[in-house]
Amino acid sequence: TLRRVRSVAFPTCLSLHPATSRGDALAPGAENYNSHDALRGNQTPLPAMPYGADSLSLDAVRGGARLPSGPRCGGLRQRRPRRPAGEPSRPSPPPRAWAPLEAPVGVWAPLASITLLSFASRFYRLCEPPHVCWDETHFGKMGSYYINRTFFFDVHPPLGKMLIGLAGYLSGYNGTFPFQKPGDRYGHHNYIGMRGFCAFLGSCLVPFAYLIVLELSKSLSAALLAASILIFDTGCITLSQYILLDPILMFFLMGAVLSMVKYNSCAVRPFSAPWWFWLSLTGVNLAGAIGVKFVGLFVVLLVGLNTVYDLWELLGDLSLSLVTLGKHLLARVFCLILLPLVLYTAQFAVHFAVLNKSGPGDGFFSSAFQSRLIGNNLHNVSVPEHLAYGSVITMKNLRMAGGYLHSHWHLYPEGVGARQQQVTAYLHKDLNNLWVIKKHDSNTDHLDPSCSVEFVRHGDVIRLEHKETSRNLHSHQHEAPMTRKHFQVTGYGINGTGDANDFWRIEVVGRKSGKRIKVLRSQIRLTHLATGCILGSSGKTLPKWGWEQVEVTCTPYVKETPNALWNVEDHINPKLPNISLDVLKPSFPEILLESHMVMIRGNSGLKPKENEVTSKPWHWPINYQGLRFSGVNETDYRVYLLGNPVVWWLNLVTIGLYLLMATCTIVAIKRGAQLTVEFKELSEVLLHSGGKIMLGWLLHYLPFFMMGRVLYFHHYFPAMLFSSMLTGITWDTLLKFCAGCLSCSMGKRVYTYGMLALMLLIVYSFYLFHPLSYGMVGPMASDPNSPMAGLRWLESWEF
Repeated sequence: TLRRVRSVAFPTCLSLHPATSRGDALAPGAENYNSHDALRGNQTPLPAMPYGADSLSLDAVRGGARLPSGPRCGGLRQRRPRRPAGEPSRPSPPPRAWAPLEAPVGVWAPLASITLLSFASRFYRLCEPPHVCWDETHFGKMGSYYINRTFFFDVHPPLGKMLIGLAGYLSGYNGTFPFQKPGDRYGHHNYIGMRGFCAFLGSCLVPFAYLIVLELSKSLSAALLAASILIFDTGCITLSQYILLDPILMFFLMGAVLSMVKYNSCAVRPFSAPWWFWLSLTGVNLAGAIGVKFVGLFVVLLVGLNTVYDLWELLGDLSLSLVTLGKHLLARVFCLILLPLVLYTAQFAVHFAVLNKSGPGDGFFSSAFQSRLIGNNLHNVSVPEHLAYGSVITMKNLRMAGGYLHSHWHLYPEGVGARQQQVTAYLHKDLNNLWVIKKHDSNTDHLDPSCSVEFVRHGDVIRLEHKETSRNLHSHQHEAPMTRKHFQVTGYGINGTGDANDFWRIEVVGRKSGKRIKVLRSQIRLTHLATGCILGSSGKTLPKWGWEQVEVTCTPYVKETPNALWNVEDHINPKLPNISLDVLKPSFPEILLESHMVMIRGNSGLKPKENEVTSKPWHWPINYQGLRFSGVNETDYRVYLLGNPVVWWLNLVTIGLYLLMATCTIVAIKRGAQLTVEFKELSEVLLHSGGKIMLGWLLHYLPFFMMGRVLYFHHYFPAMLFSSMLTGITWDTLLKFCAGCLSCSMGKRVYTYGMLALMLLIVYSFYLFHPLSYGMVGPMASDPNSPMAGLRWLESWEF
């Protein structure tokens, strides 16, 4: 009888309890509670509200209406904790000073509005200016390389440039614009497709932020505040309107965070279809973030820490068997480790398959790598496989753009070591790169038909004779011209006759003594027999007397670095059979590893260009200095990358405010303060949800203090996304705390007026500074007649 009464009289309670939807029996105490209350009061009871239940409509529950349908694991539906048998019923909570989310229309209508505003702000004046702006020089050109299938080198992984090239190709761009320098006019070339693609991804950041904050805080106001900050930030708009990697990176980054919080909310139904979907989508977005830039590793770390915490919590759940825990672990290993690795590797497979023609990036890679590129002088060439005495060879340094071992008739000038023949590294093919391998104690012509072939082996002592000048490769304890504490390397002797300082031991990295030396594949180290130093390229450019070629030295510091390693590229020996270099082509894992080594070295070696504005990490949160995207003079169409000052300073203040609020809340809880249900919910949001966002900000900002490479203002924007979401959560929570301490009517006014004031402040500041994004023509801000006069609040702003 009680079951029948309950099923008829209380459809709301049934719809609220997840167990009933699966046909599970409720705990007897829970049944008695609901049915007895119904018999006594003859009305639908109000179910107990768990912490963070802002997403549920109290009015709908009291009125007996069914809650909105949808996946139970979504952020707007939460699992109800069962009340133990015998526990007294909870009283209905008092009216709140803030309005909870009422229904799906209360969530999706604002989402549609902020999405529309986001797209409108990013696509407005997208075609202006009709010339190359800032780093469009690089990434637009790289998109052209993909369309033309021309190999190039970049310090970032390939996904972002591939997507830019694909967008250009699909929009009708033919890849013929040269992208030589900023200011070059596009003319008849179709560039809108590539800009539009980046603007589309940049526009998606706003709804992503809205959904993330909504999922974490269950507060529509917090989500709207975070979305408004990104909509009306001039920096985010500017960065989204041009052919750059940043909007693509931030799209995958925010996609990964959104997927992470979504699958966390599905924890009540593990291994369900939505749970698998969001977990897998997290892995896909992680692969995308890393595939655009290596700083995508920061969001990988964020997801990794969240996963470790998640598994730790599951380990403490004694109701789960070890088999179930193993399933949870394997699911995360598959979706968050293996799936991203497979997708990331697939990006490089596509990258190498598309870029199969020789191009400007050849010289950064090894000879073996170059042999696979159509049009390269090593492609489809046949050479002898193993080195022999008498062979004529060229040797290429393995450091990035290290060049070929080279010599010429010119001598070192007076005062620069010994006045002997110069030995350098030269980046281009040349007859002066040719050397003859000879025995150290014999001057026999091994190419004579009467002489038998004798192969060069690991550990042999050899002499290298320059073919054009007949001088031996030589070193001594004179100081190198550019690198102090290194020894000078020269050409010495007459017709191959020199002294003991011409002897070198040839060694192959990772090989045993007596093994033959292969063309292209063997990594060679030449150790000077008399001094023990190692032949290498310092990478420094010589003055005009050295024809601005690269310095070659003999370093006494034995290190396994690419600077001190060489490989044989050209090999001429008529007495040996030739083989096709196709046989010596590296495998996919080898070129994948090499490309990463080259990218890492390239990243660490980035230096600022002449007159280029760089910055330091401490500059970024305070909006200390921007970047010129376009134009310098009054007659130019000027675009200046600078964050909305009000937004950025509000974000900075909020970080300190959050730390203060979190500290006070933790201390209060530790001291056993009695908090109301509403304050407990807010504390949960502040510490757990806000803590995840704060961790994201720290992971995307602090590592830049430890980087040795050149840094720019735009590197802060991923961290800025997190600080903007933290602002929405923190101010929403603070106003709710304040409202909860006042009467209901007064609390509502404080909360409403507080949120409205923040929104209006953000919109008005955007009205003042929007010309920074959409273009300025006319007097500079320092001129009283300029429309931007009075807005140059910091001397370091150069608009």
